[in-house]
Amino acid sequence: MRIAFVGKGGSGKTTLSALFSRHLARSGAPVLAIDGDINQHLDEALGHDDGPLDAPPLGTHLDHIKDYLRGTNPRIASREAMIKTTPPGRGSRLLRLLGDDELHTRHVRRAGEVPLMVTGAFDESDLGVACYHSKLGGVELYLNHLVDGPGEYVVVDMTAGADAFASGLFTRFDLTFLVAEPTRKGVSVYRQYRDHAREFGIRIAVVGNKVTGEDDLLFLKEQVGDDLLTHLVHSPWVRSAEQGRAEGGLDTLEPSNRHALNTLRETVDSHPRDWTALHGHAVEFHLRNARAWADATTGLDLAAQVDPDFVPGPAALVV
Repeated sequence: MRIAFVGKGGSGKTTLSALFSRHLARSGAPVLAIDGDINQHLDEALGHDDGPLDAPPLGTHLDHIKDYLRGTNPRIASREAMIKTTPPGRGSRLLRLLGDDELHTRHVRRAGEVPLMVTGAFDESDLGVACYHSKLGGVELYLNHLVDGPGEYVVVDMTAGADAFASGLFTRFDLTFLVAEPTRKGVSVYRQYRDHAREFGIRIAVVGNKVTGEDDLLFLKEQVGDDLLTHLVHSPWVRSAEQGRAEGGLDTLEPSNRHALNTLRETVDSHPRDWTALHGHAVEFHLRNARAWADATTGLDLAAQVDPDFVPGPAALVV
């Protein structure tokens, strides 16, 4: 299952992404965390404190990623013809989660107890000439070509605010958790997500964070209604972890907050994968990008990259 954590900057979405990833990993489930935020801090939140993570960023290796994933797909003539939305077809290299393949071997490193991939930071060479969504193209290509199975999890810490809607990446998930503080600013991003997600049938669930009492919880219920799935209370454990002083691991996290993490997993596990819809969204946004800019940039008709006979999901691995 593919899960995105979104929310206003400062809402705690990176912290929740890390807590949920650690919660899954401690259960023994196969899990991969991906840092897709312009502020790259997920490794620290996962407990990595040994200096810079030795993981080549996806965003600076897009050419190699394209060469690898296009495989022998005859509809993609070269890496230059492949854009971030190009969907897989017959001949494309498909991936199993944390498989023994070139992409995972190159780009996955362990942060604490969780395997992690990173998009990479926005550096000086990007200033004034690029947007961060170009780096997120590696995540979109990865998810387009991933055939993950039941009981496997990909957790992505997304960019803050409604900026996540600047690309089709927001449609690549089975479930999106929107982290909201009990403030008017905290729930304002929810309204934007709700309206955009509804247009594409994307399922979102609100996770209240930093709740300090009944008044906070009532405010969230009034503002988001039935979309409020669960909430986490203000956590001294999290503050200690962020200061590098937490002891005892997640076993010493507040019981109510551990219960919230269990609720998130139960919700994810009860939401079945719709391979047809997932691939359909990938194709739709590829065609949108082709018409909007990519055909003109490449000089090609990129609609021809869509393979009408490609069957997404586990069946494609057999073929």
